[in-house]
Amino acid sequence: MGDASLTLLRVIAEVDPVSYWGVQRLFSTFPNSWPGAGLLILRFATGLSIATEAHLASDLTAGVLAHHVVDSVAVLIWIGLWTPLAAVAGATIQIVIVIVGRQFDLSLLAYAAMGLSLAMLGPGAWSFDARLFGRKRII
Repeated sequence: MGDASLTLLRVIAEVDPVSYWGVQRLFSTFPNSWPGAGLLILRFATGLSIATEAHLASDLTAGVLAHHVVDSVAVLIWIGLWTPLAAVAGATIQIVIVIVGRQFDLSLLAYAAMGLSLAMLGPGAWSFDARLFGRKRII
């Protein structure tokens, strides 16, 4: 191997793959077809559970600002924009409802688990995250 190829290998070895915090770096793929449809259904169910449970527990929340935050998180999950952040925020909202409400409700914990699993799985191909941060094809 020549000096140019060794220099190229050194440059590649020095690049820190974790230094870029784009959504594409969090997920290796944005699944399409049946797995993508499954993630779309999971996003819809998670956003719906966050919105409905938070509004049902409206006497426990802080008021209008809390409703706007909850609705914003639900919409971000539905459209698949900043999905990992929004899903963790949604799971946190569900856990706060359990703690503030002082009632152990398995459905709220299941909804929180849905949010965490969505944060770990990613948004899928049918999302804004996939359009903004997904792999690009150069023609």
